Amino acid sequence: MLNQKIILRRQFLLISILLLVLINACTQKPTPVTPQIAIPTPVEVTAPSVVRTGLEVFLDRETGFEGLKYGLLANQTCVNRDLVHGIELLQNHVDLRLLLSPEHGLFGAENAGDRVDTETDINSGIKSLSTYGKKPADIAEMISDLDVVLFDIQDIGVRSYTYIYSMAYLMQAAAITGKKVVILDRPNPVNGLRMEGGLLDPKYSSFVGLYPIPYRHGMTIGELALLFNSKYGINCDLEVVQMEGWSRDMYFEETGLPWVPTSPHVPDAATILPMIATGTYGELGMLSEGVGVTTPFEVAGGPWITNPNEYAQALEQRIGEGVIFRPMFFKPYYGRHKGQTCGGVQLHVTDRDKFEPYLAGLLMMSVHQDLYPEIDLFKNENRWSMFAKVMGSDQIRKDLQAGKDPREMEAEWQADLAKFKELRKKYLLYD
Repeated sequence: MLNQKIILRRQFLLISILLLVLINACTQKPTPVTPQIAIPTPVEVTAPSVVRTGLEVFLDRETGFEGLKYGLLANQTCVNRDLVHGIELLQNHVDLRLLLSPEHGLFGAENAGDRVDTETDINSGIKSLSTYGKKPADIAEMISDLDVVLFDIQDIGVRSYTYIYSMAYLMQAAAITGKKVVILDRPNPVNGLRMEGGLLDPKYSSFVGLYPIPYRHGMTIGELALLFNSKYGINCDLEVVQMEGWSRDMYFEETGLPWVPTSPHVPDAATILPMIATGTYGELGMLSEGVGVTTPFEVAGGPWITNPNEYAQALEQRIGEGVIFRPMFFKPYYGRHKGQTCGGVQLHVTDRDKFEPYLAGLLMMSVHQDLYPEIDLFKNENRWSMFAKVMGSDQIRKDLQAGKDPREMEAEWQADLAKFKELRKKYLLYD
């Protein structure tokens, strides 16, 4: 009996030990194993280049200003990278006596085409005279008491934008009076490589197209000044203060510079490429280009377009890569078709190197003519003259009315474009 009890105790003890071993094994954490995962090499992100504008380079000068009376033709875009206006910066550098302004005024607040009265810079108290609507002889009188006039305005790279002709008229005025003009150069925001559109026919020369250059000209204001002065016979005493760090392939956001809206309907540099497409037919007063909504120049449409998908699909088929046409409805707050629901499209540029905005604008008009023949884009004959001036020729209207394919039209101006490309080489300041 005793032996049996001993045996039972031993069995119980053995079973208990085995249970403890099993419990311990189950509750022990496994030894961690480090997974052999390949760590990817970090992608190098290229920061925007730091471009120094002509204004910033000019302000580095230490001598050469003594005894000279200066004027400045500028607007709200004349700022340094810290958004300090050039008036404030230059006032401590030169004897700044007079301000001049282009279309939209010194502060960029006036509507396109509106007359601008005399303005005054609040901080400096310096008076500003508008050159918009004035002839070179009138501007010559304005600058008669000065020795040097500086020009510093951000251009957008489009022939019909009037700031480059404010510069040209200033140069002509300086040639009349024997004054010196100094251009403080700034970037072409849609790069300095691409050129689009035919050259302006001199018969249609105006303040929205003064000289025979392409619609998208691919030059900086300083390079244009050199071209205008030499090729087109202004012959004023001219100096261009070059930028530092800018290259021809740059779009504006790659410069590292802040964007200041250049006019009321160009709020951002990204507006410019769609504007090259839509800003042309806007002169006809029929199809909306988006002036009156929060995305100016990025939309196209009208109250008669009740199925935007149809228009969008037709545009996608004709125009091809580089842009998406998103079907949409919009209601302008002011301007053309104010308060009316318009069907149409918004242009979303997806590849700037493939998108051809000037050709796209012609194709948008052509597609519209095919889809909506009852709506004549050229109905307003009183708008034909301005359309011809913006396009640089009356032939564009005639060809579109005749149903000509815009791609055929594009082929016809390539020879002139090639000649201009060769002509401009001697005036280019940047690689």
